[in-house]
Amino acid sequence: MSVNIPTHYVQQYSSNIQLLLQQKGSKLRDLVMTGSHVGKQASPVDQIGAIDMQSVTSRFQPIGRVDAPTDRRWVFPSDFDLPQLLDSFDKLRLLTDPESSYVTNAVYAAGRKMDDLIIDAFFGTAKTGESGSTSTSFPAGNQVAVDFGASGNVGLTVAKLKEGKKLLMENEVDLESDPLCCVVTAEQHDDLLSEAQIISTDYNDRPVLVDGKIQRFLGIDFIHCERLDTDANSYRRVPLFAKSGMYLGLWNDMTTDISQRRDLQGHPWQAYLYMTAGATRLEEDKIMELKCAE
Repeated sequence: MSVNIPTHYVQQYSSNIQLLLQQKGSKLRDLVMTGSHVGKQASPVDQIGAIDMQSVTSRFQPIGRVDAPTDRRWVFPSDFDLPQLLDSFDKLRLLTDPESSYVTNAVYAAGRKMDDLIIDAFFGTAKTGESGSTSTSFPAGNQVAVDFGASGNVGLTVAKLKEGKKLLMENEVDLESDPLCCVVTAEQHDDLLSEAQIISTDYNDRPVLVDGKIQRFLGIDFIHCERLDTDANSYRRVPLFAKSGMYLGLWNDMTTDISQRRDLQGHPWQAYLYMTAGATRLEEDKIMELKCAE
């Protein structure tokens, strides 16, 4: 055998493109109200407050008037894009066409951006009033921080979930027609795994854990998302909310385009995705903030 044979050895590369670990798209889009819009801003809902019946105290008196309180919520759009260039010379060196993986990666990023908009709107300042010029802050009374009997803030507990749900019921949220969701990170999910009321079937008519993951408890659906914010004290801001309390507006849903750039050397391919969206809180009384130490 010739000693020069090793010069004919070949290198074999993978024929697959693997996307690295990431949240694959939006986890919250289907859990909130959504709508499509045009223009520089939009009002997704006009709100009418509760009114009470009046007592009739005498006969043939003039009919009075009851004015229902009204308000309007506004959502403002933001533009986002994600341009990616792939050199034609690079494509010639690859055994597989990466265009579809680049687009899939971009779609995942757009979904995560939707979640970020929703998460920011949970406890941010909502724009209200006739033209959206009034700012409405998230009320401190909707925050659940310390468990009853605890000396300080702790992680997510059954006690906090029960208190948050109680406050929503006191606000007369229709739990039968308006599903409740709680978004948690891995830390809060681990907190709940230490709660006997969750892991023991003695407290539940059906198992709460499915393949080791908490999916539903106390009539609340749990969604895992690592993108939740923290407050100034580094407490995780965990939203417990009714679907009708949050809104995602889309001026332009995720739009992708793959085209060849003839104006650049090598005529590279461009995978381009753009989106225009905004989110707002529709009603404070349908959202609770569970502050959780980590």
